[in-house]
Formats: sequence, C-alpha cells, structure tokens
Amino acid sequence: MKFTRLTLLALLLPLAPLATAAGHPLAGTDVTVTVTQMRNAEGLVIACMTGDPARFPKCRSGTPSYRTIVDAHAGKVTLTFPGVAPGRYAIALLHDENGNGKADRALGMMPREGFGFSRDAKVVMGPPRFEDAMFEVSDSPKSLAIKMRYMF
Repeated sequence: MKFTRLTLLALLLPLAPLATAAGHPLAGTDVTVTVTQMRNAEGLVIACMTGDPARFPKCRSGTPSYRTIVDAHAGKVTLTFPGVAPGRYAIALLHDENGNGKADRALGMMPREGFGFSRDAKVVMGPPRFEDAMFEVSDSPKSLAIKMRYMF
C-alpha cells in the first residue's frame, strides 16, 4: 500500500507530542534543516528529532520527539521543526522514495533509500550514536545542513 504525505502525517503526528514551555503550545524556537544531495524528487523526506539517546535514531512512540514530513525535491529540501524546547537533540532523516513509510533494506541490512543524520554523523556498521549526531538548541532559531546519503 502506498501512503500519501497526508496519510503519513495522520499516522505519525499522534506519536509526536509538541514541546510546551510555561503551558504555551509550540513555545520554543524553530530548527530549520536544509537537506542537500537529494538524488531525485520521488516520495517524501521523513525527519525525526529526539532528545532521548535511547530512542535515537528511530524516535519511537511514547517519547518526546519532533517529526516532520515534506515532499522530496531533487537537489535540496528545507524542513522546519517549530516550537523546539531548548536542549540537546539529534536528527535522523529518511528519503522514502517509494512512499511506503519505512526504510527499505537490501538483504535485511543495507538501506535502499537515502538517509542522513545531524552533524553528518558517520555511519559505520549501523547508525551513529546519539552523541555523534547531537547538537544544542537554545532559545534562538537554529539552522543545520544535512547531506542525504545513498548506498545504492
């Protein structure tokens, strides 16, 4: 079954509580990410940002995390996480080229679709550690660039 952008948002948003500060929804700052080296405009870019090292890179449900989904574009894509509370975070990206809502793999291990991590953290026999992708968010807007990587 092929998911549309709206269907994926409807499925993922209930799992992504929004940050609050002093009881005001979306209090915080924006984190803007420019994703470079996108190989095509197929599918979606799914982004997850978490402050919980135990939940990185998957941002499992039930944890404070921020998620966003944008349409893919060849070359580069810009996405924004609004209302991010100050803290330490790491971002994981997926270029879901076929729009099925998951990271497709070859032989059960090798990613068939694009992926990326904040600070362009290196991938060695698996995803990077939270500490390698971690960055600080203060009360000022934050901008990051992440290169999308493809193995195939």
